[in-house]
Amino acid sequence: MIQFSIVVPTLNESENIDLLLARLFALNIPSNTFEVIFVDDSSNDGTPDKIRAWQRHANVHLIERSGNPDLMASVLAGTDAAHSDIIVVMDADLSHPHEQLNALVEPLLHDHYDIVIGSRYIDGGGILGWTFYRHMLSRIGGWLARPFCDVSDATSGFFAFRRELATNISERARGYKILLEILMANGDNLRIKEIPILFRDRAHGTSKLSLSHQLVYLQRLMTLVGGSVSAGTAGRFAAVGLLGVLVDVLVFQWMISRETGLALAHIISFIVAVGVNYIMNATWSFRSSDGYSLQWNQFSRFFIVGALALLLRGGVLALFVYTLYVPPSLAIFPAIAVTALINYLGSAFYVFPNVLHLPSQNMRWRVAAIGVVAFCILLRLIYLGLAQLIPDEAYYWQYAQHMDLSFYDHPPMVAWLIWLSTAVFGDNEIGVRAGAFICSLIAMGFLYAYAKNLYDKSTALRTILLFSVLPMGFVSGFLMTPDAPLGAAWIAALYFMERALVANQQSAWLGMGIAFGLGLLSKYTLGLLGLAALVFVLLDPVARRWMGRPHPYLVLILALFIFSPVLIWNFQHDWASFAFQSTRHIANSHQFSVHFLLIYIMILLTPIGFIAVTLALIQNNSCKQEISHSGIQNRKRLFVQIMTGVPFLVFLVFSTFDHPKFHWTGPVWLAVLPTIAWMLVQPDGLNQFSRWLQRAWGHTITICLLIYALTLHYLVLGIPGVPYHLFTEHYFWRETTQMVEQITEEVRQQTGMEPIVVGMSKWSVASSLYFYNHARGDLDIRSRNLFGDTGAMYNYWFPSQPPTNRPIIQIGMRPKDIEHIRADDNLKQMLIRPGEIQYRTIRNNKVFLRRVYYRIAKGFKGLPT
Repeated sequence: MIQFSIVVPTLNESENIDLLLARLFALNIPSNTFEVIFVDDSSNDGTPDKIRAWQRHANVHLIERSGNPDLMASVLAGTDAAHSDIIVVMDADLSHPHEQLNALVEPLLHDHYDIVIGSRYIDGGGILGWTFYRHMLSRIGGWLARPFCDVSDATSGFFAFRRELATNISERARGYKILLEILMANGDNLRIKEIPILFRDRAHGTSKLSLSHQLVYLQRLMTLVGGSVSAGTAGRFAAVGLLGVLVDVLVFQWMISRETGLALAHIISFIVAVGVNYIMNATWSFRSSDGYSLQWNQFSRFFIVGALALLLRGGVLALFVYTLYVPPSLAIFPAIAVTALINYLGSAFYVFPNVLHLPSQNMRWRVAAIGVVAFCILLRLIYLGLAQLIPDEAYYWQYAQHMDLSFYDHPPMVAWLIWLSTAVFGDNEIGVRAGAFICSLIAMGFLYAYAKNLYDKSTALRTILLFSVLPMGFVSGFLMTPDAPLGAAWIAALYFMERALVANQQSAWLGMGIAFGLGLLSKYTLGLLGLAALVFVLLDPVARRWMGRPHPYLVLILALFIFSPVLIWNFQHDWASFAFQSTRHIANSHQFSVHFLLIYIMILLTPIGFIAVTLALIQNNSCKQEISHSGIQNRKRLFVQIMTGVPFLVFLVFSTFDHPKFHWTGPVWLAVLPTIAWMLVQPDGLNQFSRWLQRAWGHTITICLLIYALTLHYLVLGIPGVPYHLFTEHYFWRETTQMVEQITEEVRQQTGMEPIVVGMSKWSVASSLYFYNHARGDLDIRSRNLFGDTGAMYNYWFPSQPPTNRPIIQIGMRPKDIEHIRADDNLKQMLIRPGEIQYRTIRNNKVFLRRVYYRIAKGFKGLPT
């Protein structure tokens, strides 16, 4: 009885046939239990004759195909002719290890799996004899498929599968990666096993692999995941795109020549070009057999893709013009080239998808996750060095100019990261923010692993999607504040805690200690996660066993050791930082602020995210995962609830008597984010409201992307006709510093003395002026602590100023900031002959940006005694 059939596609493999069959029939497998089916693609070297010679005395069959050689068609033809329900696919070139044939088919014979794959890219596998170029081609092909297939080697040519799986393959399938077709055609419920194999380069003959095969593979992969991608659509899109580029460039050059401004010129030229592109793409480029008509729903999707491409290309244009000093007439070309790819992929997957072979909801979310996350990363990367620093970032940059073990109002991690990144990129915007960008990538890596452990790969991808688009994740990955390293350390601690407390992995305790130590060096808030871990251990009987082992106590010692710079600094400074963080709120008057806390959470998560968090915490969700013992689902659910609920309850109690900062709860929601992502594609057991919530996420993601891109474009290039009224106190510090430098120079000329510039805020005005003046370094800048009010770290950097006859220039964003520092203090008593409060209007290309208020005094009398 034939138990399995070996299908071997051939094309000019005459030198290998005898060796291959000799090895197969010499295996310790009864020869009457399998058959070998050769499918030959019109070989001209005598391959069919070699096979016919074996047919006389062995269970060998030959199928001869005519027409264009196609590996997939050959394998399917052999599968159709097979006499068994288990099919093994292998090459004829002796590259696949025939000795592992039994290991490949046994799991299927015992009905344990549906597919068994000989993998080159798992532990124990490998490749011998390939050039670096060919090895990289194979690796890249595998990497491209991994987000969509839950296997390590989706391009393997040595595998076994159940025959019925081939019936789901599309009739349009072509190419050389039959395994990919089987995996994609049969959904997410396949039982798959990978065994390691050592792949050897062919001993005889030449490889049939070429660049055209790789392009076909890429095109087929994109089609399988829902894109209208083919050589025809790509060619037509390119033709339409070239016409659009011509229209775009002509309109842009004409408007630039009329001095309309960079923003207006590129927006108008893009709108004209994209209108032409849409009409031609809808009626020609992506026309299906049924044809496409101009539909409003379709046009709205095209508008969204176009808007995102437009706003991103504004950043590319600004990057080339303002940073690389390329003339606008030339900079428009790389800007168009970068966004053309976004337009094409957006059109192929979102505007004109492959409706004839629409993939599953789960696969569509995977594709959306990859596209959205890539766009968010690219958007941040382009604008990272273009957007000016906000005062907080400038203040932390000053930390790095006064390096220390710790600081008064924050631990030192933010300063250390800025010091490191500015050493590489320089004291500029990208140098300050590079650490935040890297921290966001680290956070995404740990969040992916954490979500995959709780659920599965698909949920992990959706988790990264949500983290990338929600304000709590996008902003912390752009602005360099303590929240950036805190988020990375928080999710790393969650990952290691889940591995240690839920999965009982001893090695995870070391990672937990390092994550907690680094997190405490980032922000004291991470201590709340330690409190949550203690609560979980007390409530969970399995995790409670660790209390009798040394691991938790060694973790505590390790975390404190890493945290020791902060302890040393506080010891040297009378525990000032700890006192500031613990008593500053208690000393304030009581203010019930729960409503503000909830509003801030809605800002961080969006209203839809807030509703989803509530449902995720109260619904009886369980991890959709095969488990080896009962209770693991409940323990994972308890872990998520405790790691989210305990920190939130602390902030909730705090908000009953004091006002929280809007960003404080950001990292709290990292623990529950995978559960929200899991709920996105779980229709079973969810009520109608939950299903509505699933649909609402699509609109939320789109709106968030548009807001981020629009805001960054607005800050860097502006939006024609939209005034700058939203950022007058927290932005445009480069222009403000230039105005202050001008005022200071006027005072120098009038008095012949070097004035003292005093930023009339705790630290924001002084720090921003410091950053944007550091290249010239000709301003003597102080903070309001000069007049006896608190100035945070300025109390340490510039603790006092004796009476002086040097001119004093007070700088403030509002008149009241200059007049008073405290309700009972009149600054005029400390100043020598203070003048009237004045202001100057700051403009850029005749566009109003803000006002800066100032007052000039002849000197400083000193603090009142």
